[in-house]
Amino acid sequence: MKKISVLILLAIFTVSCVSKKKYLALQQENGEIKSELQKTRVAKEDLEAKFDNIQERVEAYNSKIMSLKEESDSKLEVAENGTVISNKTKERMRETLKNVNPAKLSQAKTLKDSMNLAVAYNLEKTIKTSNIDEDEDFAVDINETVVMISIADNMLFNTASYRLSSKADKVLKKLADVINSEPSLDVMVEGHTDARTISTVNIADNWDLSVLRATSVVRKLQDEYNVAPEKLIASGRSSYQPIASNDNAEDRAKNRRTRIIILPNIDKFFALMAENDTAISENILD
Repeated sequence: MKKISVLILLAIFTVSCVSKKKYLALQQENGEIKSELQKTRVAKEDLEAKFDNIQERVEAYNSKIMSLKEESDSKLEVAENGTVISNKTKERMRETLKNVNPAKLSQAKTLKDSMNLAVAYNLEKTIKTSNIDEDEDFAVDINETVVMISIADNMLFNTASYRLSSKADKVLKKLADVINSEPSLDVMVEGHTDARTISTVNIADNWDLSVLRATSVVRKLQDEYNVAPEKLIASGRSSYQPIASNDNAEDRAKNRRTRIIILPNIDKFFALMAENDTAISENILD
């Protein structure tokens, strides 16, 4: 019996020693794992910090590239006439010039020549789209960047009067549509008379009549057809720029006319192109 008890105690002691040994081993292993986990966390945080740093550098680099590109696109150049344009505007001008007659384009030697061709192309397109050059009420002459529209006296005024007749509405509506279609246009309205002398209570002479007729047209364009007044110029030429003799009724009728001179404002034209470029860029960014 005593022998059995000793054996049991020995077994318990042996098991106890083995369990403690395993426990200590597990504790050590657990400590090592925790240490490795801590190292891994530190390494992960270090990598994340490095990644964030690299990401910031990449974003800064991309921002610098975009800034340099915008700076390049916005780089200004002064043309021969003093107009300042950017590379973006020049690119748009080149796109327009692709539509210009190659023979005309070959004659452009300077930036100013190219600008004039671009403006002339847009202006001619506007005139053709309006069909104003096909109307018998108008005589249209396009000379480079200037459009001259001559309107017969009897289409606008009664004889020796500066008050617009009812027939003028149709004519001036077409004219206003052309002017309003292109924001970069300035418009000079010239009154012309024949050589016969006039003097009434309200009209001192032909100078007076020609100016009053021009201002009547300008007011009508502004008040009824919403043409911006800052685009308009009223001018009287009296009888001193005839296009025919004043020896007979037919020729005198030709001299009695209102001439509309459409002048593209090149500075305004390219400023508007630049504004469009900016608007397009903002839309892309949005």
